[in-house]
Amino acid sequence: MTVAERPAREPLHRRLGLTNPELEGIRERLGREPNDVELAMFSVMWSEHCSYKSSRPLLATLPTGGADVVAGPGENAGVVSIGGGLAVAFKIESHNHPSAVEPYQGAATGVGGILRDIFTMGARPIAVLDALRFGDPGSGRTRRLVDGVIRGVGGYGNCVGVPTVGGELVFDPSYAGNPLVNVMAIGLLEERLLTRAAAPGPGNLVVLFGSTTGRDGIGGASVLASATFTDEESSDRWLAGAPPPSSVGERGSKRPSVQVGDPFAEKLLIEASLELIERGLVEGLQDLGAGGITCATSETADRAGTGMRIDLDAVPRREAGMAAWEVLISESQERMLAVVRPDREADVREVCDRWGTPCAVIGVVTDDGDITILEGGLEAGRGVARVPARALTSDAVVHRRLAAPPARRRRAPAPSSATPGRAADGPARSFTDAGAVLLALLGSPNIASRRAVWEQYDWHVGTNTVTGPGTGAAVLRIKGTTKALVASTDANHAVGLLDPWLGAAMSVAEATRNVSITGARPLGVTNCLNFGDPTRPEAFWQLGEAVRGLGDACRALSLPVTGGNVSLYNESPAGTIAPTPQIGVVGLLDDVTTLVRPGFGAPGDVVLLVGEAGPGLAGSEYAALAGGAAEDGPPALDLSRERAVQAFAREATARGLLASGQDVSGGGLAVALAEASMWGAGGGGTGARLRVPSALSPAVELFGESPSRIVVSTRPRHAPALVLLARQHGLPVHELGTVGGDRLVVELVGAGATGAAEERGSRVADAIDLPVDDLCHAWEHGLRRALGWEEH
Repeated sequence: MTVAERPAREPLHRRLGLTNPELEGIRERLGREPNDVELAMFSVMWSEHCSYKSSRPLLATLPTGGADVVAGPGENAGVVSIGGGLAVAFKIESHNHPSAVEPYQGAATGVGGILRDIFTMGARPIAVLDALRFGDPGSGRTRRLVDGVIRGVGGYGNCVGVPTVGGELVFDPSYAGNPLVNVMAIGLLEERLLTRAAAPGPGNLVVLFGSTTGRDGIGGASVLASATFTDEESSDRWLAGAPPPSSVGERGSKRPSVQVGDPFAEKLLIEASLELIERGLVEGLQDLGAGGITCATSETADRAGTGMRIDLDAVPRREAGMAAWEVLISESQERMLAVVRPDREADVREVCDRWGTPCAVIGVVTDDGDITILEGGLEAGRGVARVPARALTSDAVVHRRLAAPPARRRRAPAPSSATPGRAADGPARSFTDAGAVLLALLGSPNIASRRAVWEQYDWHVGTNTVTGPGTGAAVLRIKGTTKALVASTDANHAVGLLDPWLGAAMSVAEATRNVSITGARPLGVTNCLNFGDPTRPEAFWQLGEAVRGLGDACRALSLPVTGGNVSLYNESPAGTIAPTPQIGVVGLLDDVTTLVRPGFGAPGDVVLLVGEAGPGLAGSEYAALAGGAAEDGPPALDLSRERAVQAFAREATARGLLASGQDVSGGGLAVALAEASMWGAGGGGTGARLRVPSALSPAVELFGESPSRIVVSTRPRHAPALVLLARQHGLPVHELGTVGGDRLVVELVGAGATGAAEERGSRVADAIDLPVDDLCHAWEHGLRRALGWEEH
């Protein structure tokens, strides 16, 4: 049942999204009947978004420890030491449902929220990456959503002064009714300034600072992020009926549950918070996001084993007549909650006043473990609610969901009914015209250049960006050192739809490979698990398998999962989204001058392929373009080989053997070679003449997306050492040819599916022979044309 379909006279707990068994659980924890305000508090804290009530047992299986992990899951962001007294904080989160309702504000406040998670830890935010997924790019609805979300990400990030340096933009029919807006943020801090979201010390003051509190965002966590809704449903219909607005669960005016952001207020909040931390003026710090005051007070108190007394009349408000429940669960943006010693109150007020951020003492830390809500003062005020902090947080309900695999269905057409697609200047005639297929792939919405998007973002601000969006992983210098941070995001939804374990594991493999190919060492993984309704056994099975794949891949690569987010109920009347475990990875490059870029280098450099293709086209961009056989499956993943490939890339970089490095992923080897050519010669483009040994069909060799493969180039004198190093790592390696000219020429040679064994060394399919300018033309114009931003 969608939130809009709930009868107006359902019991209050049902209108608040709580089930009958959950109401019984609340009664057991309180030892009495909850009042209406307490029910509102439980409704947000026991939502999927805040409590992880369906996913918590699964998440407990992930590897989270490591020698360099300073803060892991349970904190606002993961923090990993990078040496020299410095650490990096990073996290990815979703704002899917708000962005479906109001794309600009949904995306903008998603950026604001993830930035607060970073600076709450004591880190200065230095970068944002956005991972966006929508339906058919030719649809009017998709185009409206894309426009609003991109403007929201850029509008907030540009104004707050944090560069958007990378990410993804993916189109798939499963996202038509429920787009995904996942945002990752990265920050840098001195380890000594690490700040926890806890409320220690009974008698300490509870200080709220930042923007004032209004009715915007009420119900965001419990409804928008934790329920299914129809395509055009406005979130203000989340509770039906409208008796007096002072009643819990009733709305006096139709106001969306989407939060409204103010990036300029956020900028002031960043500076005020970091100064308070630097001067040692706070004992604990927590941002107010989902669940508002209820969440911030209960989580910080529970972590410290304390309680709080909160006076709602002391909360600065921007709207008159707000009821207690509205103040408690409002998700108004740009607000922080600090725990402050009484003798530091004056200093805290001075800092907030100087930065122009309203500041108020709204409560005091207690030793009773309860969140006590009052109106009219802390001493003689009227009691509104009293709930044990742990009942709202660590002792929240946990559901053991049923899991069952869905019936297998292939959605791609058979080859006999395939429509190979259209290149920039005409259709692909058949597979034997491999060049036309390559142009079609380069111009397809999921591979074409994202320049039209990232040009709307300020990716230079802060002057830390070494490599921005458009060509591989993002690279950020760490000023005052030789080091750099390297970041990447990835999610393989197409394979995940066929095999959720494999889709998640391949997502980890590709995201970490993108980091390793630069020469950087991956430090950790953050994840945003985007799935459907967990009460459906098929959807919960997909989630469980994806978490298993995530954990297996991270263990194989010796990487900790430092935190993340779970976004469930991503469904619409059109159906559920494809399983989408969005992965974010941050790596450390010890010497930024050794950075390996993806584009081919100088003429005469030798090109090598490390790794080899395996059978399977299902889930590939080629299959989406040309169709696939019903019996075909996705390629296999060997995690031990993946580990070896990444170790090889890092060692080759450290030894100065690489002139370029590019991973093989979307579109397969042919697209990887085309990208290396287009991005070569310092971005001006360069050709190459290559011969690819083939043991499989031409389609698989050129366009299959088997993992654990990289294309590298090197100076001729280094080629023997590079081949030897690959073999020492137990990896197949093939010398393909040399860089040079203005055309990309790729021939398949050997005993492929169309060639006999005695013809080994001869061509087995028509060669790709295209001017680099044609590759660039197809790649640069594909997305604009798909979205209707320019005419064909």
